[in-house]
Amino acid sequence: MTDYTPFPPDYPLREELIRYSEAVLDGQIIACQKHKWACQRFLRDLEREGTDTFPYCFDERAALRFLSWMRLFKHRKGVLTGQRIDPHIIQRFMFGNVYGWRHMETGYRRFRKMYWQVGRKNAKSQSLACVGTYELMAFGAGASEVYCAATKKEQARIVWTEAEKMLRQCRELDGAWRVAYHKLEHIPTGSVMAALSKEDRKEGDGFNPQCAIVDEYHAHETAEIYDILDSGMGARPEPLLAVITTAGYDLNHPCYRVEYQYVSQILNPDSPVENEQYFVMINELDKNEEGELIDDIKDERAWLKANPILASYEVGRDYLRGQLQAALDAPEKMRTFLTKNMNVWLDQREAGYMNLAKWKACAAGPGNPMPDLAGRSCYIGVDLSAKLDLTSVAVVFPLEDERYAIITHSFIPADKLRERMTTDKVPFELWSQQGWLTAIPGAVVDQSVVIDWIETQVAENGWAVQEICVDPWSASQFNIEMQQRGYTVVEITQGIRTLSEPTKAFREQVYKDKITHDGSPVTAWAMGNAVIRQDHNGNIMLDKAKSAERIDPVAAIMNAHARAMHGGPSYDPNEYASDDFLAKIWG
Repeated sequence: MTDYTPFPPDYPLREELIRYSEAVLDGQIIACQKHKWACQRFLRDLEREGTDTFPYCFDERAALRFLSWMRLFKHRKGVLTGQRIDPHIIQRFMFGNVYGWRHMETGYRRFRKMYWQVGRKNAKSQSLACVGTYELMAFGAGASEVYCAATKKEQARIVWTEAEKMLRQCRELDGAWRVAYHKLEHIPTGSVMAALSKEDRKEGDGFNPQCAIVDEYHAHETAEIYDILDSGMGARPEPLLAVITTAGYDLNHPCYRVEYQYVSQILNPDSPVENEQYFVMINELDKNEEGELIDDIKDERAWLKANPILASYEVGRDYLRGQLQAALDAPEKMRTFLTKNMNVWLDQREAGYMNLAKWKACAAGPGNPMPDLAGRSCYIGVDLSAKLDLTSVAVVFPLEDERYAIITHSFIPADKLRERMTTDKVPFELWSQQGWLTAIPGAVVDQSVVIDWIETQVAENGWAVQEICVDPWSASQFNIEMQQRGYTVVEITQGIRTLSEPTKAFREQVYKDKITHDGSPVTAWAMGNAVIRQDHNGNIMLDKAKSAERIDPVAAIMNAHARAMHGGPSYDPNEYASDDFLAKIWG
C-alpha cells in the first residue's frame, strides 16, 4: 500500500462499529469486561442520540476525517514497516468515538478526555502521534499548542519523535511543517507540538493546550503535570486530554489510585458515576471481585484481552510467547510481564515492603473481627518525625496463638494540611474528618497533643502499657515527659541490626493472617509507600530515604513490634532469620 487512499465519504463506519460492538458483547471477539462495557456504552449512546438528556450526535464524516488522517502515515516498525497505516478495528472504534461524537447545537466535540490502557506494543505511540499531528495541523482554527507529557524528557519525546519521523515519511505534508527550537511547527498556522516533562512543570502555568498527551501515566508519582495541562485548557472551546498507559505496580500513584478507579466507574453500567465528556478504553486480563486473576496467563486466547492488536497476528503472539517464557524462567521478570504485557495492576513496587492485598486482608471485618482490647497489655510505638511532618502512634497488642492486634493514629500540623494534600496527593482532610488523623492547630506538631492522645486512650480503654517504644531522633523532651508520667520508655535504635528481625517477623505475621489491624487508610497509604534496604547478609529495614512518600505509621509499628514480639507468649528468635525469606514472601 503505497498510494494514499482516504476513507470514502460513504464508508459505513456507524454500522461497522455497531457490528464490532455486538461481536464483542456476544463473545465472537475476545475482550475483557471493561472493553465490553465500552462497547455497551457506545450502543447505549446511539439509542439516546440527539435527545434532550443526551445532546450529542455521531458524525461519521468527522470520524472518518481523522481515520483518513491516520492513513496518510506509514508504519515505521514491525512486519508492516513502510506500508500505509490502515487503522485496526479497535483504533477505528476508539478514535471513531473520540472524533465522531459532536454536540448537536455547538458542533463541538463531545469527548474532552480519553483514557486508553493497553499492553505494550499495541500501537500506542503510533496512535498518539497521529492524534498529536492531527490536533497540530488539521483540527480547529489553528494556533494550537500540543504537548506530549511524561515524567522524564526521554519518555515525553517518544510520541513527539514518532510524530516527527512519521511526518518525514509523509510526502503529502511536505513543506507544511518544520522543526524549530525542539518543537514541531505547523507553518501555515504557527501551531506547535512539544515534549513536556517534570522538569518543565514550573513553566507549565503559561501553557494553553489544544491537545495534551500524557504518556505512561502509571509512572507519574503525582498528578502535577496532568493537573497543569488540564487546568490550562479552560480557554479552548474543544480541547483534548489523552491519557495512555500500561498498568503499573505502585498503586499509590495517581493513575491507579484516582484515574483508573474513576474511569472504571464511568464504564461500569451499574455505577452511578457518569461523565459524558470522557472516553475510556481499558484492555486488560480479568479479575474476580477479590482482585484475583481469573484468566490463565498461558492461554493465548486471553492475551487478546490486553493486546487487541499485538495478539491478533502471529509475529505478535510469538513475541508474547517469548516474554512469558522469560518470566516463567526468571520469576523476577513476572512483574514486568504482568504489568506491561498483560496489563495487570499489581501491589508490588520495586523493593516494596508489603504486599498490599495481604495487608488489606488483615483489616478488621466480619471475617476477621477486632478482639476486645479493653484492659489488654500493649506496646506503644511512636515515630515523631520532623515537627513539620506526619507524626504517628501505633499500639500493638500481643494476643494468643502468636497473633497481634494493631491500632494506629497520626498527627499533622493544621497549617500544613492543605500543603501536604497538594504535595502528597492524598486526602488528609478527609482522613481527619473520619478520625484517622488529628490536625494539630499551628504550623508544627505539638508533642503535648500526642501525649494527651496516648493518655486518653490508655485511660478510656484500661490498657496495660508495657513500654513506650520511640525512635530517639528528636524525642528527648517527649521521653522525659512520658517517664515523668510513669511510663517505661525504650529507645529503638534505627539501625538494620535492631530492626531487621521485627521488620521480617511482622511481615511474616501479616502473610500468615495473624494480624488484625484497624483498617486505617493513613497506614494503608504509608504501607504502600514503604520500601526496604537489604545488606549482604539478608538483613532488612525500612528505607526512609528511598520511600517516595511518608511511612511514619509503619515506622511506629516497627518500633512497637520490636519489643512486642519478645513480649508475646511464644517467641522463636530463629523463625524469621532465614536468608531465603525475601525469595518466598510474594508466594
